[in-house]
Amino acid sequence: MCRWMAYSGDPILADELLYQPVHSVIDQSMHARLGPNTTNGDGFGIGWYGEGVAPAVFKSILPAWNDRNLRELAGEIRTSLLFAHVRASTGTAVERSNCHPFRYGRWLWMHNGFIGDFFRLKRDLVMAVDPVLYPAIEGSTDSEVLFFLALTFGLPDDPPGAVARAVGLVEEVARRHGVADPVQMTVATADGERLWMFRYASVGPPRSLFYSTGVSQLRALHPELDALQQLGPKSRFVVSEPLRDLKGAWNELPESTYGVVHDGHYELHAFVPVAPVHAS
Repeated sequence: MCRWMAYSGDPILADELLYQPVHSVIDQSMHARLGPNTTNGDGFGIGWYGEGVAPAVFKSILPAWNDRNLRELAGEIRTSLLFAHVRASTGTAVERSNCHPFRYGRWLWMHNGFIGDFFRLKRDLVMAVDPVLYPAIEGSTDSEVLFFLALTFGLPDDPPGAVARAVGLVEEVARRHGVADPVQMTVATADGERLWMFRYASVGPPRSLFYSTGVSQLRALHPELDALQQLGPKSRFVVSEPLRDLKGAWNELPESTYGVVHDGHYELHAFVPVAPVHAS
């Protein structure tokens, strides 16, 4: 199980996102509270949008709490959209190419969860990736394959539909192989302007996922907190775990739901996988 955080809104120093919160994603790499694993020390990554169209990424196999380079960078990066992920491996190698977020073109992607019995399903899933996209796959994780399936099914044109078709394909391949619990996921993906979040599981409750309440409302609830005064009015967070215990600050994304964050506003919709259409 991994932990991740996504930020969208007014430009802010990465240090204020990664290190300043009481229960920051860096703290969660050592002391996660929700789920079975408390330590997420099998590498980390951040991705952010800066001057260019494509995002930058910085990844390492070191634990996030022990990387001095990350601390140095965080004090110099100012961005309006940042992804951060701390990894707990579910069986794939601890190497840089397997650390999130994954990048293709202007898109970032990160995932918490699994594809059940991935190594049984892997060949069929990888063969479904567009041959033009296949050479860009660098690692060996189920998370990256799910990303490239979403790209194959049209992520740049229709993110919710593409993810629904990717998940539908995984569930169909799993059904053929007798895998009963194929998809467990929270996902964040972004194109530099908008941020999408997904929460879904084929069986049982999905991993935890929360989105933040609007800053103006939080300031009214907690005028005593100086940290809220530093956030711009469009600042929004999507997190695996709340960044601090603060009444009214966090809203759990319902199961089988996706949302989009744009210009400081949320839209939530039902998420339903779309099974592949077979030619008769």
